[in-house]
Amino acid sequence: MITIDIRSRTPIYEQIYKSVCADIAKGILREDDKLPGARTLAKELGLNPNTVAKAYSMLERDGIIYSAAGRGCFVASQKASSAHKRLEDELKGKLAEALASGLSKERITELLDEAEMMNKEREQ
Repeated sequence: MITIDIRSRTPIYEQIYKSVCADIAKGILREDDKLPGARTLAKELGLNPNTVAKAYSMLERDGIIYSAAGRGCFVASQKASSAHKRLEDELKGKLAEALASGLSKERITELLDEAEMMNKEREQ
């Protein structure tokens, strides 16, 4: 389930990219699952098809999805767990940034606990 936040400062194509990665990491999307076509998804989300196409292009470039001519885009084999690796790399970068700005390890742990609680509430 691809979600976007129009109020976020994160570009929409990047939100789509991250949403697909998260769905793969959670097991919602599995190897060879078909993704909605760029035009279809754009219409569902009220976006320009080029925005979705850009996200799909980035996902394909990074080996997270693959395209089959005339058939669409599909989730690639995640043997190297590229979706997880992408999320982990992003998180490491943000954690390093937080530590460098003076946020304590203890506060980061508190924030992680809060995020976990928010995630559990969303799942209910």
